[in-house]
Amino acid sequence: MARVSATHLYGFLLLFLFLSSQRAVLAQTKPEEPPPTTRILFLLDGSGSMLARMEGNYSRMVVAKRLLSDLVDSLAGKPHLELALRVYGHQFDRRQKNCQDSKLEVGFSANNVDRIKERLRAIVPRGTTPIAYSLEQAARDFPSDPRSRNIVIIITDGLESCDGDPCTVALALQKSRTFLKPFIIGLDAQGNNFADAFACLGQYFEAYDIKTFRQVLDKVMKQTLEPTTLSVELLDSDGKPTETNVNMQFSNSVTGATEYDFYHYLDEKGQTDHLAVDAVLSYDILVRTIPPVLKEDVYLEGGQHNVVRISAPQGALQVRKEGGSPQEQPAVLVRHPRTRQTLNQQTTGEAVKYLVGTYDVEVLTLPRTTFADVKIEQSKTTPLSLPAPGILNVTNLTYGIGSLYVLRSDTENELFYQFQDRLHLNLALQPGNYKIVFRAKSAKGSRFTDVKYFTIKSNQTTNLKLF
Repeated sequence: MARVSATHLYGFLLLFLFLSSQRAVLAQTKPEEPPPTTRILFLLDGSGSMLARMEGNYSRMVVAKRLLSDLVDSLAGKPHLELALRVYGHQFDRRQKNCQDSKLEVGFSANNVDRIKERLRAIVPRGTTPIAYSLEQAARDFPSDPRSRNIVIIITDGLESCDGDPCTVALALQKSRTFLKPFIIGLDAQGNNFADAFACLGQYFEAYDIKTFRQVLDKVMKQTLEPTTLSVELLDSDGKPTETNVNMQFSNSVTGATEYDFYHYLDEKGQTDHLAVDAVLSYDILVRTIPPVLKEDVYLEGGQHNVVRISAPQGALQVRKEGGSPQEQPAVLVRHPRTRQTLNQQTTGEAVKYLVGTYDVEVLTLPRTTFADVKIEQSKTTPLSLPAPGILNVTNLTYGIGSLYVLRSDTENELFYQFQDRLHLNLALQPGNYKIVFRAKSAKGSRFTDVKYFTIKSNQTTNLKLF
């Protein structure tokens, strides 16, 4: 049998450790997924009103086609991007009021810019404005791809004219994740209430002339294609961004669906990090302090860093138990002082953060201990002291029914505990004055009810005998 030298063993050991470490590194390294494909559908108004003059001798349609052609030219060859063109209101005369006049002129593909420009040149405004129907049809234009970012950009000079409900259609398609929040560009809409009408549909922009139209298109492209980051600053009572370590939930402000969950972070210099988020959506940011803080309808500027400031000043509450068994850790309920809504349950001994303000606190001792209008201050821990309980030991019980009352005052007897058919009773009670009321099952009448008064002191046992 061949012998293995110590040198060889040492070499094998080093090789084993190296391979093990490499496996550990590989196990911790998550392979990067390729970027999702962004698909942009241009939904262009081809109705008869697009023949109206927008600037100088140019009609709205001429301006739209020229700027849209320039835009798609600038997007040619971009990786992970596909474009498509749907037009409505351009196939039938307005007098026919054809409310299904909508056509996908150029479908999605990677290299179709020239085809889009060619089709744009051929479009002649003629008909009506079936926006809702066109959105329903647009849902079929996007390929089945759960990872893609589907974008709709509506360019129009008028409102729905076919009794459809574009807002309802758009909401349903956003909820089904067919496409993200649409962009709507209103052409030459001065004096019209387009902003109000389209607010429920998506993010609305007005283009009064060629210059603003070009600026709007540039802004929409930044929202859609350029990397966007966000920092959330959680402000204390002095307006300084010192609060941290709180979960932040980013929900789609239109559909309510949760898009991101982050735990807020501050580095050693007190700086929060930059979060990469999709600028196409608007967000409701729920900061899960106790109680939570909600900032609604947060819109981001695409292609740049955004800072969102949310007031979330916090202090802490700690209920301390002076003595008693270490196993006894009664729950602590923290409630809103006016609505009495339970905001949180914590454990005796732990310090939990709450927004600065006043709260009602109830500790589930026997009987319950309450603290009213407890003040929580910025960056401080408010201590509440819970006296050590005493022990009530009741012997010589027989089968029957009974109850315990704490004597809050000369006139207030608060029932806090009931029992039946117990031969022995041993309870940890808070210090105070009490009474016990008991009637044995064998007793033939209410007059045989036994009532005894007693006092509980911290860390002492009170013995009672009934019958």
